[in-house]
Amino acid sequence: MNKQKLVLGIDASNLRDGGGITHLVELLSVARPLEHGVTQVIVFGGSRILNALSDQPWLVKCFVPELDRNLLFRLYWQRFKFASQARSLGCSLLFAPGGSYFGTFEPAVTMSRNMLPFESAEMRRYGWSARRIRLILLRMGQTQSFKRATGIIFLTKYAQSAILELTGPLKGRVTQIPHGLSARFRSNPRPQLPISEYDMERPFRLVYVSTVDAYKHQWNVVEAVAQLRQSGLPIKLDLVGSAYPPALHRLKKSMSVWDPNQIWVKYHGALPHQELRDIYIGADLGVFASSCENMPNILLEKMAAGLPIACAKRGPTPEILGQSGIYFDPESPADISRSIRRLIDSPSLRLGNANFNFNLANEYSWDQCAADTFDFLRSIASKEKHEQKL
Repeated sequence: MNKQKLVLGIDASNLRDGGGITHLVELLSVARPLEHGVTQVIVFGGSRILNALSDQPWLVKCFVPELDRNLLFRLYWQRFKFASQARSLGCSLLFAPGGSYFGTFEPAVTMSRNMLPFESAEMRRYGWSARRIRLILLRMGQTQSFKRATGIIFLTKYAQSAILELTGPLKGRVTQIPHGLSARFRSNPRPQLPISEYDMERPFRLVYVSTVDAYKHQWNVVEAVAQLRQSGLPIKLDLVGSAYPPALHRLKKSMSVWDPNQIWVKYHGALPHQELRDIYIGADLGVFASSCENMPNILLEKMAAGLPIACAKRGPTPEILGQSGIYFDPESPADISRSIRRLIDSPSLRLGNANFNFNLANEYSWDQCAADTFDFLRSIASKEKHEQKL
C-alpha cells in the first residue's frame, strides 16, 4: 500500500438520473480505496443519492441541503461553496462523475457520461425545443469542465475520439474506464430452436430495453417487426423503459398503426431490476436500435443475459459487440427487419452470436471499474503533489 494518503471528495450534485446514481452506487459498493492509499471518501450529495449508498467504514455521506433543490441552487453551491466545504473536511482530490464541474477546487477529475450534447445531428431531432437548448448548454458547460479538469475519464474509445475532435487537446490526463455490469443480469445462453418450433400461441419473443427517446427509434423497430409478421413469422415484441413524452407519443402512434388491436407489441414502461431480468430470460432475441450512446450498459445487459442481438451500427456499439454484431441502420425499418430475419432464420447464427456476446460481457465488472478508477484518481493526486514540490 502507498504510504502517501489522501481524502477523496465526490461531487454528486449532478447525479440526477438512474445511470449516474447506479454508477456511483455500484462503484462504491465494491471499491477498496485503502488499497489505493485513499483513507476516506466523502460524498457530497442530496438525500436521494446518499440514501442509495451502502455504508462503508471509509465512507462519509455529507448531506448538502441545496442539492435537494433546483438547478440554480445546485450550481450556486458547486461554484461558490463547495471548494471551501471540501477543503474544511480535508479533501485533497475531487471526483465529479456527473460530467459538469464549475467549482474552484483543484485537482479535479471529471467523467464523460453523455454523448448527446456532443452529436449535433442527434440534437437536431429535438427541433428548437427546451430539450435541445438544454443540450447545447450542456455541451458548453461540459466542454469547459473537460478543459479545466486535471483528469478526464472516458467510457469508450469512441466517446474519447468524438469529444476530443470537438474540444481539441485537453490539458488534463485522459483515460478510458468502462462501466461494470451487475451479476444479476448474467444468464447462460439458451438452446436456439428453429423458427418452425414457434407459433402464434408460443411466439418468438423480441425485447428492446431502452428509454423511449428521439434517438432510440422504437417506432422503427415496431414497423420492422410488423414487416416480419406480415411475412408469416410468429413473433412478438416487448418494449421496456421510461419515456420522453414526445417520443412516447410517436411510439404509441406507430403501435396504433401497425398493431391497432394490441396483439403482438407491448410497451411495459420502466421496470425494476428483477422484472427486467425476467423479461430478458423470457426473450429469444434482443434488439438495440439507439443511434447515440456513450457506453450502452443496456446493450451489455442483453449480452450478459445470453441473448443473440440485432444492433444499430452507430457510435460505440461496434467497439462493444465487435465481430459478433449483427448490425443495422436504426433509421431504416427494412434494414432492421433484415438483421432480425437473418438471426431468426439461423439457429446456429443465433447460438454463436449469443455465446460470443456472453463471453464479451464477462469482461465487464464493477470490481475492475472501481480498481481502475481509484488507480487513476491516485495517479492524479500523486502527480499533483509531485509537481507542487518542484
